[in-house]
Amino acid sequence: MEASSWIKLWCNCEICKAYVTSSWSKDFDNLADWYSHLLKQSPTSTIHIHVLGNTITANPQNVEYMLKTRFDNFPKGKPFSVLLGDLLGKGIFAVDGECWRFQRKLASLELGSVSIRSYAFEVVNSEIESRLVPLLTSFSDQSRQTLDLQDVFRRFSFDIICKFSFGFDPECVSLTFLESEFANAFDMASKLSALRAISPSTLVWKVKRLFNVGSEKELKKSIKLVNALATRVIETRRKFGFSDKNDLLSRFMGSIDDDKYLRDIVVSFLLAGRDTVASGLTSFFWLISQHPQVESNIRDESGRILEPGQGHATFEQLREMHYLNAAVLESMRLFPPVQFDSKFCLEDDVLADGTFVARGTRVTYHPYAMGRMDRVWGSDCLEFKPDRWLSNGKFVAQCPFKYPVFQAGPRVCMGKDLALMEMKCVALAIIRKFNIRMSDPGRAPRFAPGLTATVRGGLSVVVEENKTLYI
Repeated sequence: MEASSWIKLWCNCEICKAYVTSSWSKDFDNLADWYSHLLKQSPTSTIHIHVLGNTITANPQNVEYMLKTRFDNFPKGKPFSVLLGDLLGKGIFAVDGECWRFQRKLASLELGSVSIRSYAFEVVNSEIESRLVPLLTSFSDQSRQTLDLQDVFRRFSFDIICKFSFGFDPECVSLTFLESEFANAFDMASKLSALRAISPSTLVWKVKRLFNVGSEKELKKSIKLVNALATRVIETRRKFGFSDKNDLLSRFMGSIDDDKYLRDIVVSFLLAGRDTVASGLTSFFWLISQHPQVESNIRDESGRILEPGQGHATFEQLREMHYLNAAVLESMRLFPPVQFDSKFCLEDDVLADGTFVARGTRVTYHPYAMGRMDRVWGSDCLEFKPDRWLSNGKFVAQCPFKYPVFQAGPRVCMGKDLALMEMKCVALAIIRKFNIRMSDPGRAPRFAPGLTATVRGGLSVVVEENKTLYI
């Protein structure tokens, strides 16, 4: 099967016509579900969207080929860095080559340290106990009062990642739902940067940027606000010292003197750590609400491991909760925070399944579709089954190329362990203390376009106090 690197303005094949006319939406609520359907039908689990110049695959062998075997031939690529460059600058998620290697090495040393993990654990549990639990308690006292849980998780994860990355507290989680100018600016900048990717042509947004009109004017305004706060924090830290601080910015300042470069690096971590965790938690609680037995199993496990009346779990106790870990990872198998990820082919190549990809072709692997492939996960792939991750009650990891939710190979997510820790701490605290029920139980998630999976219209829930003895 041959794939051209050139984007066609029009193509008469059925897939391209369905994409251009959006006729797929008659049968599928989400574009990702349509892609999943097409990839299931393909004998190689690989398809091509000619009008996008995009080869898409859900084949684990192809994923390994791209992310490991031929890693250097499938970089993020210039098209990606151009899309996000105004927001991320030369941050780790928008660069390749030596610039990426330098940041990767620096970040790996810091994120792997015991002190940074202890600091993150302390920040997460403090935010849960002092803000998240009081907020949910206030809603549990109000009969049938609904709450947008996705909004709460976005606020929570933004507080966490700002404290962790910048040592700055935007105080987004509060009983009064205060608006944060920084959070709103960051949201808008992320959203508008992502919308560039679905523009009919790069010329559209580049012309708007040139004349400073429309969405590009808004993007410039939002980035200016993000830059202003980042600059203020960096200048203050340099003035008053950073050697006694534990946040990432302070740690990086000991190795980097260029404040613009520091800003790019830390803003990249904000982007990576905010929306992904919020997306994962949102999908997790939607699935839990549909599977009360899983919720009960998590409570039973915590009851066996935690002491009666104990507050949050210790790091060691969290590691002992194999079922909780399995449930969190299983939820992201079905609803990965990043539904797809693209690379660009540097030189002509042939994927593991025999698909030819020409130089310049955008090649996308699709974790969302992979989680729905029976040839990858078995005939029960559409079921939410944490037990598929367990053997004799112990957690067993799956092949990362079969489960590329955190990428894999040299570019595997460095913040994986910290993100899972945050998700498990939140999930455990909420499940022990509350019953979360959907206000519209029959409504399945519909996703809005963006860098991460966001449920369109939010996740409306009713919060009830858990009156059992698990707390």
